[in-house]
Amino acid sequence: MKLALLAFGPLLLAGLVSRRPAATPTSPPAAVPVVVELFTSEGCSSCPAADEVARTLEATQPVPGAEVIVLGEHVDYWNRLGWKDPFSAAEFSERQRQYATVFTEGSYTPQAVVNGRYELVGSRRAELSQRIAEAARAPRAAVALSRPTAATLAVRVGSLPPGTAATEVLLALTETGLATQVGRGENAGRLLHHAAVVRALRPLGTVGADGTFSTTAPLALDPRWKAANLRAVVLVQERASRRVVGVGTLPLAASPVPPAAQ
Repeated sequence: MKLALLAFGPLLLAGLVSRRPAATPTSPPAAVPVVVELFTSEGCSSCPAADEVARTLEATQPVPGAEVIVLGEHVDYWNRLGWKDPFSAAEFSERQRQYATVFTEGSYTPQAVVNGRYELVGSRRAELSQRIAEAARAPRAAVALSRPTAATLAVRVGSLPPGTAATEVLLALTETGLATQVGRGENAGRLLHHAAVVRALRPLGTVGADGTFSTTAPLALDPRWKAANLRAVVLVQERASRRVVGVGTLPLAASPVPPAAQ
């Protein structure tokens, strides 16, 4: 009898184990979008290395908990030195000057600015990854984007972090896959492949006193841009500190999704 009970014991245990509820799989937390603004120029011989770092970070997304969003902003102050960068604009040089008043490092290329909080030489991959990870842990606003029509972008902002100061909302339109065969200047003869290039940077408005913002803005896409490579990036940025406290992104390759019927 004793032997029979011993033999039967494992079967009872197996039955009990089999009746335990199955573990419910948990989804990993969504990656936090972190903006890396790369101030660069085709006329700068040290910039291609930074472009390569930025492209690799965005393609491989190696920073746990973060989604790297690159904004390649080509400055125009290199244009007088032998090569005019076709993607350059005075507004990007001015934006860099605004950051210089906060970081007191002056304007230089290649410079990376991470969520408006940190600045460093853009080719320093290890330090850049560290700063991206730090930025992803900061409190952030909720930013939601949708595309009700082919020509418009709907933007909603809410839940600003406590203590956020006066804040503006900006729309950047970026295009990937761009390259240039440089004919003159420091990079003469080189084929330069770029990280996501900012094609347009536009103000959308300011966040209200209640901490919310909502608008439907025209996209105004240039037909010369390749639609499959375009993305809308919305920044929520403090005016004084230049800190980016919220980021939203939306690829523009997919068909627009009309609003649901009420």
